[in-house]
Parts: sequence; structure tokens; C-alpha cells
Amino acid sequence: MKENKQTILVVEDDEALLLGLETNLKFAGYEVVTAQDGNKGLKAAMDSRPDLILLDVMLPGMTGYDICRKLRDGGMQMPIVMLTARHEEFDKIHGFEMGADDYVTKPFSLNELLARIKAILMRGSRRASGPTKYECSDFALDLESRVLKRRKAGGKRGGEGEFEDMELTRTEFDLLAYFCANEGKALSREQVMNDVWGMEYYGTQRSLDSFVASLRSKIEKKPSDPLHILTVHGVGYKFVK
Repeated sequence: MKENKQTILVVEDDEALLLGLETNLKFAGYEVVTAQDGNKGLKAAMDSRPDLILLDVMLPGMTGYDICRKLRDGGMQMPIVMLTARHEEFDKIHGFEMGADDYVTKPFSLNELLARIKAILMRGSRRASGPTKYECSDFALDLESRVLKRRKAGGKRGGEGEFEDMELTRTEFDLLAYFCANEGKALSREQVMNDVWGMEYYGTQRSLDSFVASLRSKIEKKPSDPLHILTVHGVGYKFVK
């Protein structure tokens, strides 16, 4: 029986880097689709529906940020890993705001990149045990349909049409589901990163903080004074209903 391989789209305008990534990803057992400019990359993503995208930020025709935003606006939720030579925190946060799941700065270790890819794809295939829905005063989270609904201003529990759909990236959804499943517990940043992304995750604690800030903007009525995802100084975070 033919093995059903996972497909990775690589959008990168550096021909040497593109070839190197394609060769090593195929050797690691993935099917690989490639594109060298933004417009072709967007089309390839929509046509091939890959399991994961490696997306350079600076591309001819259309930036990686714009591709990411267009894909998310179109409802496509495959993991997106941004590749860039930019090291500024602002650039990383902007990528996350556009819907990216991870951010890798050049030059990078190939083994590290492969580990990140493996961890992201594995967490996407895991299914948590326990409740499949969580509801609190401000939002409802459905784990099976992977949908977040936020309560509209003035809405009351049990009312008709009181919720509005909110878009989350795959990473944001997994993180919020984890917080809900660990309600009331003070969780260290390291614990959250290990439990949500696995021991192979190479992101920084600042990356986690960026995801938390993005989540707060989507579920909190006042993100600067959150009621649900609380900062526990010297420890990490705690979720309360």
C-alpha cells in the first residue's frame, strides 16, 4: 500500500535555499511543493492544500505576511511557519498577528527546522481527552469543530444569536484549549510550551507571550485588564472562567 505522505509547501525566492529545503524535506519523508514568488505561492497553497507551509517573508510579487493573511481570511488553517532574516520582535509579532504559527530566523539549523515541523504536525494530529466544549462568561470553545464564539456585548447566557465567530490560528486554538483544560492552575511558561507544543518546540517564552496577547485581544473585553488569561508574576499564566 502506498504511504500517505504529508505535503509541505515551500515558498522561498532564494533558489539555493529552496533546493536545499526541498531535498531535505523529501529525504525526511514529506511530499514537497515549491514556489519562488508570492503570487505563485498563494496559488500553490490554494491548489495543493498542503499540511504545512514554509513561507519566506520577503518575496517578489507579494510578501509572506500578505499571503498568510489572505489564506487565513479565506478560511485556510494549515500551519504556517514564517522564514525570515529579520530578527526584530516587531516582525515576529506582526507575523503572528497575520496568522502564522511559528517564526524561524535565518540562518537556521536544518535539524531545528525539521524538529519544529514535526512538532507542529504532531500537535495538529493529537486529540485531547475530556470535554469537547468549554463555555464561560465571554466565549464558547468547541474542540470538535475547532470554533471559537465570543459573546456579544450585552449578550446573556442562553440567549439567541448572542455569539459571534472569532478566527483563531491553529496555534491560538490549541493554546486556548489547553488553558481551558487547566482552569485555575498556575502554569509556568515552560510547562505551557512543553505541554502544548512538545519537548521539540524551539520557540522562546516571548513567542508564547505574543500568542497570549493575541488570544487576549480576541476573548477579553478589555485585553489590558484581562479576566480570563491572567499573568501570574514570577510563574506564567492562569486561566479562570
